[in-house]
Amino acid sequence: MELERCFNFILTKAHRHVNQLFKLELAPFGVTPGQYAVLKCLWDENAQTARKIAERLYLDSSTITGLLDRMEQKGLIEKRSDPNDRRALQVVLTEAGKSLEEPVSQAIEAANRKALLVLDDIRGEDLKYMLDQISVTE
Repeated sequence: MELERCFNFILTKAHRHVNQLFKLELAPFGVTPGQYAVLKCLWDENAQTARKIAERLYLDSSTITGLLDRMEQKGLIEKRSDPNDRRALQVVLTEAGKSLEEPVSQAIEAANRKALLVLDDIRGEDLKYMLDQISVTE
């Protein structure tokens, strides 16, 4: 098989392109694509445990820890002891984190449009569906 026809090569190339688009759209807000994902989890439901966020984002504990540390340094979140389980860490949005919801959500919409620009709406939705199906197959 030619390298350029290998699924992993094609997917990696597409991922790099899409990730760069998202980085550019999010840069004015000082947020990375990974930080956006955490913010989105908290905009959907504030005050979640770090473990719950990591599970939703398919991240391991060391990755989520570093991500949350950087976000806390930026003043986007606060980490607190979970009132229901003192051993657990609860992640809460700060006012700065809350204030980014509208502009960052608009930037994400723009990045999604740019990433799928070469596809019509139906093909774009089909592509997302197919990739999602691949990610749940074992």
